[in-house]
Amino acid sequence: MTSIRKDVLIIGCGIAGPVLAMLLERIGMRPVIYEAQSTPMDYAGSFQNMASNGLNVLDMLDLKDLVTDGEFLCPRMTIWNSSGKQLGEVRNGASEGQGFVSVMIKRGQLHKILREEAMRRGICVHFGKKLKAIEVTGQQEVLATFEDNSQASGNILIGCDGIHSQTRQIIDPAAPRPVYTGMICCGGFAQSSTIPPTSDSLQLVYGKQAFFGHLVKPDGQIYWFNNIPWPDEPLRGSLNNVAHEEWKRMLLDLHQDDPYPIAEIIRSTESDIGRYPTYELPCVPKWHAGPLVLVGDAAHAMSPHSGQGVSMALEDAFLLTRCLQDIPVLEEAFTTYQRLRSTRVNKMIKLAQRTGQSKTISSPIGLWLRDHVMQFSLKVFANSNSRSWVYTYRADWHQQIA
Repeated sequence: MTSIRKDVLIIGCGIAGPVLAMLLERIGMRPVIYEAQSTPMDYAGSFQNMASNGLNVLDMLDLKDLVTDGEFLCPRMTIWNSSGKQLGEVRNGASEGQGFVSVMIKRGQLHKILREEAMRRGICVHFGKKLKAIEVTGQQEVLATFEDNSQASGNILIGCDGIHSQTRQIIDPAAPRPVYTGMICCGGFAQSSTIPPTSDSLQLVYGKQAFFGHLVKPDGQIYWFNNIPWPDEPLRGSLNNVAHEEWKRMLLDLHQDDPYPIAEIIRSTESDIGRYPTYELPCVPKWHAGPLVLVGDAAHAMSPHSGQGVSMALEDAFLLTRCLQDIPVLEEAFTTYQRLRSTRVNKMIKLAQRTGQSKTISSPIGLWLRDHVMQFSLKVFANSNSRSWVYTYRADWHQQIA
């Protein structure tokens, strides 16, 4: 593996896959994307925090305006307790003059924008291609076999196939498995003419039994999510067996003692309520083997509490591309990529863990103590740059990779 050749197989067409493909094309490589789902998932999931640091990567590809146009600009998060008392505010993005304003966007819409733009730029996307096996042949060549028994070959294979990555298991069968966090997440979309718009802030409520977040756009459209402590890991797909109205009743029971407008938002939700268990995956020891390498959740997955999962994957895609451009030996390029990313990613995972732990407190004394500690800490955060490191990552195309 002394020189890097150009044909690249990308496994996964979520968010990182199309962005990585466009970045690789920029340096003269020939990426092709293979997606396990048989059709695009343009209406799946809830909404996504597209943070300043992630937008910076998209801006390198002239994609920022495509993603942010008409979306909810969200530079702040306002935190409340279960009694309706405001505990404080925290910045959601870079401070003024240091980066772009974070936005909230439907996850399916983000998928659609990025995939369609990649295809418009001539990148091929194949659906219904669930990875089955990988063989590394001589002459630095990778042969991927899919469950429909079709095959594809290239010089590099990059796994952007998420937290349950098949690529990761092939690179290292002993790799750690995702860890269930003891919490499930659900969310949906509603419409209301009575709940006032939330201006430029995401509203977050530490309820007595569950955590609730929402925003209201000027046209009355509401995006919301819910984090519910759920000690026993549910069987895969079992949460979707609960009927929509039954799930709404459960949520209303959980939030019966929590402030307005949570109950009204839940009652107003006519769309499907997405629900899924949350997992985390601290950085796996091996991100690469031979011409195979991992990006995003396949290598490191944080729980959604940091709002940084997508942005971390985009930073990965950018830095991997720069390593491949600047370092001519493939093994050295991959090793440098993992070394440069690991420290920042591990720090972000720990931030998500701390935030998630604060959502599981349920005893009256614990709630009282959390509220008082949080009120103090939010004042400190509001008057310091202690979390500026989260948002001010700059993707500099012209800086040489050492």
